[in-house]
Amino acid sequence: MTPPVRHPQTLAEAAALLRAGDVCAFATETVYGLGADATNSDAVLKIYETKGRPRFNPLISHCADLAMARRYGVFSPLALRLAQAFWPGPLTLVVPLTPGAGLSDLVTAGLETVALRVPGHATARALIEAVGKPIAAPSANPSGKLSPTMASHVRDAFADTVPVLDGGPCASGLESTILAIDGERVVQLRAGALPREEIEALLGQPVPIASADAAIASPGMLKSHYAPGASLRLDAPAPEPGEAYLAFGPEPRTGGPMLNLSPGRDLAEAARNLFPFLARLDASGAGRIAVAPIPATGLGEAINDRLIRAAAPHD
Repeated sequence: MTPPVRHPQTLAEAAALLRAGDVCAFATETVYGLGADATNSDAVLKIYETKGRPRFNPLISHCADLAMARRYGVFSPLALRLAQAFWPGPLTLVVPLTPGAGLSDLVTAGLETVALRVPGHATARALIEAVGKPIAAPSANPSGKLSPTMASHVRDAFADTVPVLDGGPCASGLESTILAIDGERVVQLRAGALPREEIEALLGQPVPIASADAAIASPGMLKSHYAPGASLRLDAPAPEPGEAYLAFGPEPRTGGPMLNLSPGRDLAEAARNLFPFLARLDASGAGRIAVAPIPATGLGEAINDRLIRAAAPHD
């Protein structure tokens, strides 16, 4: 059995781990990420091995600022406009890879594009700056499982074998929104913590959504993802016998385990609670979790996206 690791207590200790080619989990405003030096293939390989992640699934490279991001990706005027409007923040842009930039091919899964983000979490940006290179960081959980929003979730998910810098609870609780930019064309690859309506308001035009059978060009596009051990039944106004229930708004009468994403139907509160509440209901021992209907507007688009992927058949 792998012994528990020593968790970094300071940003400097975490940066030293990453510079040495190790992995280290850290907080962002979305979820905790499992980080490694994005220019070091041996380090990036540890991400895939630790998570059990398919290597055809690309990784997001987190940058300290736009200037760092522009060293690794080619930004069209549209991409630059989006970055200047929403960075730092929960938006990932998939742009053409800068030739010879030095990123590991494992980060891009061999594609000619790269997913870049400047996180809104100040400690995350300070960590990247201390390392001096982009940090590749998918969610800090076993591949396909629920994303962590607290350091304790990371420690539990990996049986205390992965170092994690405790940055407190994540503010949004949903992963970043991902947009693919091809010149002046844009498509949403993944709904996330930045609502599509806000992007459309900035651009003054609709943002199309990638088709369900589109080739995997960024993280979060696998059909089965973000899943608890229990199966899910969606759009359920009430639980059936033996089910746990994840409510939103009014609570039906039930004798089984129940948690409410937001009694006041606040989608931001529901987003923060989604992964931890699913984990708690999963731990109740129920074989199936029924989930109340969630509006599809605003952050509801991202919440429903995660629920649909979590409900998809998985091993």
